[in-house]
Amino acid sequence: MVDVEQIRAFAVTLPRTTVHVIHDRLKFRVGSIVYAALSRDETTMGFGFPKEERDGLVAADPGKFFLPSASDMRFNWVCVRLDAIDHDEMIELVTDAWRMVVPKKVARKRFGS
Repeated sequence: MVDVEQIRAFAVTLPRTTVHVIHDRLKFRVGSIVYAALSRDETTMGFGFPKEERDGLVAADPGKFFLPSASDMRFNWVCVRLDAIDHDEMIELVTDAWRMVVPKKVARKRFGS
C-alpha cells in the first residue's frame, strides 16, 4: 500500500511540481494544471491519463482503477485505490501523469527519454 507521504516525497522531485491543498485535498500541479490529486480521506488518487485509454485501464483491473466522477469525465483523468498499488506502480502512475503536463524537453531532461 502507498501512503500520502510517499506520493508527496516523490512528486516534489519532479521539476516544476508544486503542492497545494485545495478544499481539503492534496493536489500536485505544474503551473495551473493538476496532474495528481488525493481524495479527502487519502484512500484514492486521481491522476492524469489519456481519455481514450481509461476505459481499457479500468476494465483490465476494476478492483484497482475506477472512473472519476461524472463532472471530471471531461478531463484526462482516472482514479486508483491506494491500497491496491505498490510504490513502484505509484511512481509509474505519477510520472506518466506528470509527463502529460510538462514540455517534452523537461521530461527528457529529468528521465533522459
